[in-house]
Amino acid sequence: MNFNDLFESFQKRVAYHFNNVDLLQESLTHKSFVNENPELNLKDNERLEFLGDAVLSLSISTFLIINFPHLSEGELSRFKSNIVSEPSLYKIAINLEIGHYLLLGRGEEQTGGRKKESLLANAVEAVIAAIYLDGGFFSADEFIKMNFSGDLTTIVTEGISVDYKTDLQEFCQGQGLPLPVYRVLKEIGPDHKKTFEIELAIDGVTYGTGTGKSKKESEQKAAKEALKNLTNKL
Repeated sequence: MNFNDLFESFQKRVAYHFNNVDLLQESLTHKSFVNENPELNLKDNERLEFLGDAVLSLSISTFLIINFPHLSEGELSRFKSNIVSEPSLYKIAINLEIGHYLLLGRGEEQTGGRKKESLLANAVEAVIAAIYLDGGFFSADEFIKMNFSGDLTTIVTEGISVDYKTDLQEFCQGQGLPLPVYRVLKEIGPDHKKTFEIELAIDGVTYGTGTGKSKKESEQKAAKEALKNLTNKL
């Protein structure tokens, strides 16, 4: 079976030319195709998927560390997990039309494998690994930045939305502490332009307060202060 035309088309699509096309073929080969065509002696893309996840994580982590030196480890982890999530990878797979290029077995083909979110997301990670092995980290990093450019541009221009309330809840659970309790201390101003002051207490002890134009904003600020105070206390 000759896949040269298929692979040539994909290389143009991703704007990267492989020195070792076997790596590209492996990244696009699903295990169902390998199982149905043992005589071809091909490798499926699961091992590359494993490596691609690590390369992607390193690339995004490096970007965040460089561009957001003020963020804590917890904040960095939360954003990284969002940007390297399955939905994000699936969106990139759709943009690259990667489903069109996959080598699938007949059974997987018949059950809509070319449109399955997890299958396509895994293929993107495998392609990242293939580029890394073929051209090194710089090439893989360029590919990642190019395809995640929309998400990365958004966080540079608009910042990162961090859920301090969830971070605090997870912190309390990890430390065996009671969950935080939020209480409105003050409501200032008319109904259409109110300011809220929120107090956050854990086991009866106040660890943070926050003021904002909504209860949600005030609670987030109180949670951020509480996280800082609790971390310094430990």
